[in-house]
Amino acid sequence: MLEDTSFAIRPIDQADEKEVWQPIGDVQKIEGKKQIFALTCDEAVVNIHFYRGDIVRVTIDPFDGKYDSVSPAVIATPEKVDVHVREGEDGWELQTKRLTVVIERSPFRLAIYDNEGTLLVRDEQPVCFQAKGRMRCAHALTPTDVVYGLGEKTGVLNKRGAVWTMWNTDVYAPHNLETDPLYQSHPYMMVLKNGHAHGIFFDHTYKTTFDLRHELFYTFTSDGGALNYYVFAGPHPKDVLAQYTHLVGRMPLPPKWALGYHQSRYSYETEQEVRELIDTFRAKHIPLDAVYLDIHYMDEYRVFTFDQKRFPHPKSLIQYAKEQGVHIVPIVDPGVKVDAEYDTYRDGVQKDYFCKYADGTLYKGDVWPGTSVFPDFLKKKVRKWWGEQHTFYTDIGIEGIWNDMNEPSVFNETKTMDEQVVHDGWKTHRQVHNVYGMMMTEATYHALKKQLKGKRPFVLTRAGFAGIHRYAAVWTGDNRSFWEHLELSIPMCLNLGLSAVAFCGADVGGFAHDANGELLVRWTQVGAFFPYFRNHCAIGFARQEPWAFGETYEQIVKRYIELRYEWLPHLYSLCFEAYQTGVPMMRPLMMEYPNDRETWNVSDQFMVGDQVMIAPMIRPYTAHRIVYFPEGRWIDYWTKEVFEGSRRYIVEAPLDRLPIYVKEGAMIAHADVKLSTAMADEQMTLYVYTMKEGTSTYTLYDDDGTTFAYEKGEYIRMHIRATFVDHTVHFDVKTDGTYQPTWQLHVAFVGDVPTTIVVNGEQRVIDEATNTFVL
Repeated sequence: MLEDTSFAIRPIDQADEKEVWQPIGDVQKIEGKKQIFALTCDEAVVNIHFYRGDIVRVTIDPFDGKYDSVSPAVIATPEKVDVHVREGEDGWELQTKRLTVVIERSPFRLAIYDNEGTLLVRDEQPVCFQAKGRMRCAHALTPTDVVYGLGEKTGVLNKRGAVWTMWNTDVYAPHNLETDPLYQSHPYMMVLKNGHAHGIFFDHTYKTTFDLRHELFYTFTSDGGALNYYVFAGPHPKDVLAQYTHLVGRMPLPPKWALGYHQSRYSYETEQEVRELIDTFRAKHIPLDAVYLDIHYMDEYRVFTFDQKRFPHPKSLIQYAKEQGVHIVPIVDPGVKVDAEYDTYRDGVQKDYFCKYADGTLYKGDVWPGTSVFPDFLKKKVRKWWGEQHTFYTDIGIEGIWNDMNEPSVFNETKTMDEQVVHDGWKTHRQVHNVYGMMMTEATYHALKKQLKGKRPFVLTRAGFAGIHRYAAVWTGDNRSFWEHLELSIPMCLNLGLSAVAFCGADVGGFAHDANGELLVRWTQVGAFFPYFRNHCAIGFARQEPWAFGETYEQIVKRYIELRYEWLPHLYSLCFEAYQTGVPMMRPLMMEYPNDRETWNVSDQFMVGDQVMIAPMIRPYTAHRIVYFPEGRWIDYWTKEVFEGSRRYIVEAPLDRLPIYVKEGAMIAHADVKLSTAMADEQMTLYVYTMKEGTSTYTLYDDDGTTFAYEKGEYIRMHIRATFVDHTVHFDVKTDGTYQPTWQLHVAFVGDVPTTIVVNGEQRVIDEATNTFVL
């Protein structure tokens, strides 16, 4: 390809583009009605709408509504907000209990402050537009401000120093620091300013860019449509996420099996191969909850079909897998093969459900089946129809679907659908490209939820937009079996979590290229603590099943898959926290320690909840690394060595050891190892990391793991407070919910065992045989 040579930078391509940006001018008048304020400027209409006292929406439109954004992201309705208005000579102040919006009259500029007077947003330059629909906004930054979020982006945790584009794109080429955009678009960012956090959500479906290269400001630009952005007051990073997810929704609880270990390959090509795979896992006593079917299961890649030669008995395969505690998850792509004898194609054409040009011609593009058409997911009736097709899977017992190629990916020079295609009668693909995959996944999720009759569905998607977490888990796409990609996967998942996508992961071992035993071990160690844990690799490359590289590596990989199941009670409890608050399971250190400047740029460590820190090994042939410990005292999970906080240490980590550190005073729930989440827990153990003096809290959550009964209070939450003083620990335990667990909770101590144990006022004695007691 010439674009992969110096041809790409030939001088003809370097001519300066003459862009004429026009400011929107002065404010001529302001009109307020309750919590909405309309400003008429020389060249635009501005609306300031308080959604809550700590959330404000700003829209700026110089185009009379011509370029509409059709975002499905926001699902919250505005609450009643009391706004105090004060007019001055130079403009106006609009004040709630949490925010103050300052409007300059000439020229129009905004500044937004929190209730402590901290500057959140200030127009550093006038808001500008171009006649063809582009708009640009510039907000102030200081050199020390740190920026996070922006969804699925390569590079380090702090996103400053680059331009980031929102345009869903299929990228099989190796992902590196300049690979942008990728599969998802999350035009949202969190800014940390001297320990105070605030958020910006640019709710826009056209291609957008965030330019973070400048020292004193950043810009965001739309390729079409009015500016429409929200500001979240913070001030803690968790507050920002709570505010953002109030607006765009929070993840539902996945079924427990979705949190187990998943095995995939492009492709397990026959029914017999899948059976043998499951049998091998069981014979080797390696836990497994899901196996994926990539495109080879289909009849010439037609969705909603099975190849009768490769998979002659899919229903019995699904049943067999379930008997082993394993779920089968098939891939479903949006491209529908053009074939007059293919029911899905014929039915969609007859009902006028596929994407077209404005003249009524069907859009056709090449993907896996060859020439294909694409459902118009912007139409509600098409989403319903597409969802109904999934009875093909659910009728034979399938409970999870994998959506891929839904950027949408097309095998052509632009990698996607023609921008002149129209959707839902009038919206161009240029307008809706970034939400196409999300609307497909929404259709999939709602259909499965209905068809599974009360069971929680599992959906995995490659493409998405802000709000995708309401319907699906996300993985970071076609990575490679490179150590650099193992390293990239950590900040990528952390920034997805900071963008509300709490249930995310990366292909463990790498998708393309050849892995080796050491890389698979180190990636499995990290993957065991990613929210979503799947091993996946591509056709033509080295296999990556746990036993692929010999006995030594197999045993270590097995141990960390088992560790995942031991930690499942803790991870599931954090899942419920994400469902309630939007705070992800996997967190950057700065989320727990925003006032510690040393945590702001840590990209190779992460928290699992607020009490556990993981410091993965991301270099080959390496058994030592530097770890930063935030404030407090930290205990090595394996050796019980104690590390003092606010310091760096060189720690040892041979191949069989993932550095895991638990904060002194923490409580962490574990379960016994099992081969599948289908097996009920009979006992859980609460490990209490003792301290000399102080108080700590922990909430253990559980439910049936399968249905939506948790939404009606059918769960158990154990709120545990431990107070340590004078070799005594007092446990205050309260429970809520109506679920009756299958397990007993035992308590074990890590560190000095207290001489006196009191639970809700009653003294307890440790069982000398087990060194535990029942809580």
